[in-house]
Amino acid sequence: MRQTAFTFVLALLLMSCGTTKYTNVDELEQIDAIRLEEKQVPLFAGTDNNEPACLVITGDSTLSPVELAEINLQFTDDSDLSALASLSLVKQSGEQGEVVQTITDFNSPVIFKGPFSTTAGKQVFSFRFEVKADANLLSTIQLENVDVKLATGERLQAAIDAPLSHRFAQILRAAGQDNCDTYRIPGLITTNQGSLIAVYDNRYNNSKDLQEDINIGMSRSTDGGQTWEPMKVIMDMGEWGGQPEELNGVGDPCVLYDPVNSTIWVAALWLNGFSKDQMAWWVSKPGLSPQETGQFLLTKSTDDGLTWSEPINITEQIKDPAWQLLLQGPGRGIAMEDGTLVFPAQFKADIGEKSLDGGQYTSHSTLVYSKDAGQSWHIGVGAKSNTTEAQVVELSDGSLMLNMRDDRNRKDKSETNGRAVAVTKDFGQSWEVHPSSNSALPESNCMASIISAELSIDGAPKRVLFFSNPNNKNQRTNMTIKASLDEGMSWPAEYQLQLNEAGGYGYSCMTMIDENTIGILYEGVKELYFQKIPVAAILGK
Repeated sequence: MRQTAFTFVLALLLMSCGTTKYTNVDELEQIDAIRLEEKQVPLFAGTDNNEPACLVITGDSTLSPVELAEINLQFTDDSDLSALASLSLVKQSGEQGEVVQTITDFNSPVIFKGPFSTTAGKQVFSFRFEVKADANLLSTIQLENVDVKLATGERLQAAIDAPLSHRFAQILRAAGQDNCDTYRIPGLITTNQGSLIAVYDNRYNNSKDLQEDINIGMSRSTDGGQTWEPMKVIMDMGEWGGQPEELNGVGDPCVLYDPVNSTIWVAALWLNGFSKDQMAWWVSKPGLSPQETGQFLLTKSTDDGLTWSEPINITEQIKDPAWQLLLQGPGRGIAMEDGTLVFPAQFKADIGEKSLDGGQYTSHSTLVYSKDAGQSWHIGVGAKSNTTEAQVVELSDGSLMLNMRDDRNRKDKSETNGRAVAVTKDFGQSWEVHPSSNSALPESNCMASIISAELSIDGAPKRVLFFSNPNNKNQRTNMTIKASLDEGMSWPAEYQLQLNEAGGYGYSCMTMIDENTIGILYEGVKELYFQKIPVAAILGK
């Protein structure tokens, strides 16, 4: 009877936890298995509610609870315990958790001294990490061994399937901060001075897209993202045209850096009038004036992000009056090696095709570019129908690769689900489908980021592409960075690093902080997370 109960419990656990391994303790009447469960999530600096791991003790529910004398945590030698302000043991009961002990002065191993009683059948103890606000974002924490000492003296080691390395992160913008309900749509670049410039939507009332009370916010860091200056609003149309703020929203920023002229450019979509109960994608009409259609605005900074110009409206330069809407990226643009400035863009137009929802209009990703340092701007043709949010990189032959959100993925969850990819050699006047299109990079119909970097690989210069998105074709979870050493032809599994398995709004944007470090800004739910990732953690070199 005892063995049958154990077999049943173990079968249930295997079904619910996949490949988790177990330590069987048949000689102890009360305990069947003890294991460590971990989530691949970052540890957020300045917060005290990080719970990436828990200890699960299971046994026969008909027998007595077990009393634990100690719970011991052994960390790897390279774990940065100095980044922790405290570590708490939380006893879970249903959906509630009770902190039973907190340690503030510790080294590895960390020992929680009991007695701690368990609940018959199953008991979960969570480990809650409080991270110092100034934690080094390049550090990691990793548990390599967890064991418990019973009140009777026996010591049991927890099974750990695959130990996870937990990286530190910052909540760059938190929901409700600066009286802003939601922060969305990240963009990120690095300047010649080494400053990081992050841009995003300040959505004051709710998380809704335009039309709403939305401005473009900017954060600046001069120490590689370790600390950030107070948020600054860099684009706000106020009450233009006698309309209230909520009918003059400007959002979906795309940031670009011109290293030759040390100029930061930010493009954004402005919507004037209409109704805040509607969305720009549906209410914007053909035409060129603010009263008719969404406006393509720019602002620029020539002093490393300290001050910004008044909005520059280039709608009449680049928009076809017959189109319903034209807007940027969002995310980031690039400066090519020849100095050409390139923003990814998207437009909505009736050009003889139907959209996926059966409507008359369809969307196309494209490029907006300037060959004279931003004095004048031009636009390409659509790369593929039913594509929207895109990012662009320059390849080694000087061509431009456009990596696109493909709305076909809303309905298609097959193996062909993935980012659409096209290449142009004439600034978007014509396009060729890339061999990796709709196959190499699964997506859940979301914005993504792609950047290129010139790195030294095995002592030789190499152009490496990095890509980030929610690595799940069904939902916006599993934020992951991937690398390609063959300019996007393949994205090997060994060059992939998952940052956060938790769900969120899913948009991301990357930059090279330096040749050894990637910075990534990505969305949680109503807030923006920033992490620094060593290139070696992705490439293993």
